[in-house]
Amino acid sequence: MSGNDTSHASGHLHLRPESKEPYAPDVLEGLRADAAEVIARYPQKRSALLPLLHLVQSVDGYVTGRGVSLCAELLDLTEAEVSGVATFYTQYKRHPNGEYTVGVCTNTLCAIMGGDQIFDTVSQHLGVGHDETTPDGKITLERIECNAACDYAPVVMTNWEFFDNQTPESTVALVDDLRAGKEVAPTRGPDRVCTFKQVSRVLAGFSDGLADQGPGAGPASLLGLRIAKERGWTAPGADGDSSDGAATDGKDGSK
Repeated sequence: MSGNDTSHASGHLHLRPESKEPYAPDVLEGLRADAAEVIARYPQKRSALLPLLHLVQSVDGYVTGRGVSLCAELLDLTEAEVSGVATFYTQYKRHPNGEYTVGVCTNTLCAIMGGDQIFDTVSQHLGVGHDETTPDGKITLERIECNAACDYAPVVMTNWEFFDNQTPESTVALVDDLRAGKEVAPTRGPDRVCTFKQVSRVLAGFSDGLADQGPGAGPASLLGLRIAKERGWTAPGADGDSSDGAATDGKDGSK
């Protein structure tokens, strides 16, 4: 539990008074304009809640009380309904988040391959634990579940960009570069890691133009596909096969 919030069993989010301070007029005007664009994409405006929470984070760096109030107002929801969603999904932060979220996968395969050691080493190096942020506000460290990149274990993500085949040393170097303000490139994807607020705006539905940069999958992920093509393998049901993969002779499906 952070010192910035208390989350009750009801799912309602209770935040310190400072997170409820009104937005500056120009900030509020921009938020309302962006929110209107997001809401217009949905036949029912309450369906826009998830991207609007990301939009709030793109401005505040976490889900603030004022952000909850704004979402409730714009979507005709209660603040309890908005808070219930904000406390359910881990990408919504309930207290101020760092400029970069560094998530170390400690699920089974990554843990066996060194994920636990990476987390422990980086935690000691930064002086913070899970879901805690360095005093300079640069890094929030997290233990995270599967990144769907087991072929590159152990994997670390920075603001949800992949850093494959990591070691304790390489991850310490990564966080040091981020804290020093150096531009850091992930293993796959765009040529740089964006800030938490910038990524939150993308998740709200506003493109940053980086979506098509770099490969989404590396050689290890594509190895099975390459072997299948070399050997002429096809999925069951393809090229005239029956649904169970058995070849058929006649139109009636007889063998």
